[in-house]
Order: sequence, then structure tokens, then C-alpha cells
Amino acid sequence: MELIKAKEADFERLVSFYNYVIRNTENMQLYTRWIYGKYPDDDIIMDYIGQGVMYYCEKNGEIASALAVTPYQTEDYHNTGWAVSLADEETAVVHILCVNPEMQRQGIGAETMSLVKKLARDMNKKAVRLDALSCNKPAHKLYESLGFINRGTERWYAENVGWMEFFLFEFVL
Repeated sequence: MELIKAKEADFERLVSFYNYVIRNTENMQLYTRWIYGKYPDDDIIMDYIGQGVMYYCEKNGEIASALAVTPYQTEDYHNTGWAVSLADEETAVVHILCVNPEMQRQGIGAETMSLVKKLARDMNKKAVRLDALSCNKPAHKLYESLGFINRGTERWYAENVGWMEFFLFEFVL
């Protein structure tokens, strides 16, 4: 697999993919609580495409996974007890990662995150960081199995869940 940078022409395909994932992933409302139109939504996906940070992977001509990887962290990440103190531009941050429900438990998430680590190294980043809802146990297990360390908890507001606790993960490159 490879990370394919999304273009505007991929927008409708990605919107359909995220909607399919939300409708068909077992326990979606228990773990991520995504509601298309609240989070994620068209504007988020188009903004990531416009920034050139939206990616997807294919398997047998179908989207296997999709995500955004920003080449910076935002102020929300400043108060966390990271292993290394880095400038915002020294990090890559993963957003809206999802795997095709028909391809889950096949190593797609792990392979996608390995590609993210390579992308971050190629961009000369010093760490990959991300957040996940505190209730998203499958994601925590995946990230920890790949060497990401839970560096703390933040309480943030998200349109789809209201005020919730998020775990923040870091992989130092």
C-alpha cells in the first residue's frame, strides 16, 4: 500500500467513504461517535484536501483507509506532557483516520500508520502525534501496539460528542 495524496477530484469519493465507514463500522457510536455533518464534515475534508494533507490508501481498487496528516500541531497540543518539547512545525499530527469496515482486522490501520511514520520522517518531523476519544479502546490498542505512548488526557469540546476526554499519543521519530 501507499499513501495517496487526495486531490479535489477525490472529494466525493472520500465523502462517500467516510459515510460508508460511519454507517458500517461495528460499535462506531461507542468508540468514535462520528456523525457525518458534525464530525467529520464536508468542510473538514475539503479543507484538508486544500491544504494538501488529506491521504488515502487503496487495496484492490477500493479505499482501504483515509486520514489527514498535518505538518504541524495546533495550540490544543501545547499543554500535554510530551516526551520531547517541539515547535509546532516539528510535528506531524494524524486526524480523522478510518479503515474500511470490510478490511478491518487485516493490518490496514497498522500499515497506514507505518506509512504515516515514513511520511513524517520524509518531512523531517521529529514526532507523530494524535488524539483519540478516551472511550476508543480499539484505537488505543492499535497506537500502543505501534509504539505510540499515551502522554496524557485533555478535555475538549467536539461538535459530535460535546465535552469529552481525549487521550494524546506520541511516537518520537
